[in-house]
Amino acid sequence: MKNFWLVKQEPSSYAWSDFVAEGGTSWTGVRNYAARNNLRGMRKGDEVLFYHSGEERAVVGIAKVTQKAYPDSTADEGDWSTVDLAPVKPLSRPITLREIKDNPRLKKIPLVRQSRLSVMPLAEPEFREIVRMSTE
Repeated sequence: MKNFWLVKQEPSSYAWSDFVAEGGTSWTGVRNYAARNNLRGMRKGDEVLFYHSGEERAVVGIAKVTQKAYPDSTADEGDWSTVDLAPVKPLSRPITLREIKDNPRLKKIPLVRQSRLSVMPLAEPEFREIVRMSTE
């Protein structure tokens, strides 16, 4: 069964355009236990929303998991994981955090409740609602 996720990244560090130009990446550098556990829950084929944090604060694209969790080679110590992601397509238009917070169907998603978490699960209806909003 497919799962749905959201990953956050500061665009000045690694933007959607960088991700698309590279054709994919290993999602390294996650150093939060809850986010790490979420990475470990990802499976090949899962769908992922790519969110620009910082000043922009908007979902900008859809990615997919191409390789399930494996050890993060960038970790000097500890038990950290990464997954491989590939871009699928940009959203028709970015969906801002304000729009997400204003949508009653999205009030309970982790992005609203746990704003510091960099990798989070979404229910399929939440994922689909954000994608739908981009086409309005």
